[in-house]
Amino acid sequence: MIVPFPAGGGTDLTARIVSEPMSRTLGQPIVIENMAGAGGTTGSARARRANPDGYTVEMGQMGTHATAVALYPNLAYRPDIDFAPIGLVSLNPVMIVARKDFPPRDLKEFVPYVQANAEKLNMAHAGVGSIGFSCGLLLNSILGVKPTMVPFNGAAAAINALIGGQVDYMCDGGANVSVPHVQSGAIKAYAFEAGRRSAILPDVPTAKEVGLPEFQVLAWGALFAPRATPKPILDKLTNALDKALGDQNLRKRFSDLILEIPDKASRGQQPLAALVKSEIARWKPLIKAANVKLD
Repeated sequence: MIVPFPAGGGTDLTARIVSEPMSRTLGQPIVIENMAGAGGTTGSARARRANPDGYTVEMGQMGTHATAVALYPNLAYRPDIDFAPIGLVSLNPVMIVARKDFPPRDLKEFVPYVQANAEKLNMAHAGVGSIGFSCGLLLNSILGVKPTMVPFNGAAAAINALIGGQVDYMCDGGANVSVPHVQSGAIKAYAFEAGRRSAILPDVPTAKEVGLPEFQVLAWGALFAPRATPKPILDKLTNALDKALGDQNLRKRFSDLILEIPDKASRGQQPLAALVKSEIARWKPLIKAANVKLD
């Protein structure tokens, strides 16, 4: 299972958790291969070129299979054409977080403070093309600001820089990496975006509650195989994923990480194919407006 991001980030954690029950169902060990680089597109390109025999799959996500289309004019793959969807794995809430001594006390103060000081602020992200990067573009677009965007090699590294006070704020594109640090007081959270508050962080409001209804993001992670993978093999993988998402231990671990399990109707092969197409269409104009393009 190729994970196109470093170990320790949200995509990696999701892959490691779901691979365990899938492995039991398939009767095969699943080895996680972290292949980071270029906002996840390096690993995704490797997955596209894999032998379509069902023995190599990818844990893709919103960044690699949606926003990358607009970010990389020379992208080495087409997410909606070059991959066979296996199924949606998780829905990942996004959280706006900052260093613990960032002056604003809540999101109502955060908005005017960032608007007044944007040129002096550093906004961290987990690499261009990551979910956190795209959500950061959305937030900046809503606020009408252009802070200095500081890339890191994965969400864990970005959060560590936030804890150390080297950067000011960021969007955690999976929320799960930042949760324990919010709970410990190492960083502060301004908004949790999943349409409702989190049971784990009940004091953190949604963006809509505090006057930022435009910030609507629910990131996602999903399994993909190379395009020519035979349908019977895809069905076997989809069935293994479906059983894994019903595993009680997985559900508990996902819950602890604030990962939501998609309902059965929305997590199959066809719903995932439709989601990829709709997400590409959603993010293209936003990224175009931000004038961000990469080689």
